[in-house]
Amino acid sequence: MRWPGGLEILRMNSEPIFRWLFIAIFVAMFSISVAFRRKARQSGEVIPRAREGAGRLLLRFVFAAPLYLGILAYMLNPAWMAWSSLAVPAWVRWLGAALGLAMVPMVYWVMRSLGTNVSETVLTKPHHRLVSHGPYRWVRHPLYAVATTAFFSLGLLAANAFLLAVAVLALAAIALLVIPAEEKELLRKFGDDYRRYMQQTGRLWPRLGRLG
Repeated sequence: MRWPGGLEILRMNSEPIFRWLFIAIFVAMFSISVAFRRKARQSGEVIPRAREGAGRLLLRFVFAAPLYLGILAYMLNPAWMAWSSLAVPAWVRWLGAALGLAMVPMVYWVMRSLGTNVSETVLTKPHHRLVSHGPYRWVRHPLYAVATTAFFSLGLLAANAFLLAVAVLALAAIALLVIPAEEKELLRKFGDDYRRYMQQTGRLWPRLGRLG
């Protein structure tokens, strides 16, 4: 009988830690998001998702369903996602944990900055305000940047190719399809004010020279 080596024992012992870190990070971010979205709904301005149209609803489902099902499966039983596991060094998973933990306060910062502007759609509310403080001082869509970074970090933490791939595909869909539609609505709502804001900020990360 061949007994496991020291490195293999260390990896086996670390697996529960990685899983519980994964759960803690996801639950923390999800709880923050739910709390702020609930508060925004209580303001009385709610735009039903159906108003976005069937195409955008389908797009959300195509990316959200596999991602959240994969996350749920890993949290309940990592063995269910073993089919797409990656053999990566432990430091890569610890990097994912550090990145994920860093995203928790970032989610809070973004959601607090949005306030009642938080919406379930790309459409603007009747009393929508142009937010340009907090992270929005430098980036027009920090919520998307933080969310996709968080999901990518969870993929690293789980060492799972499926979760990483869906996170990357979601970022591509957001950049190519969601953000242009959202900015079209914001331009319609705010006109030249938003055009000036676009010239001063980056889409998903700050422009060089705009950090001061």
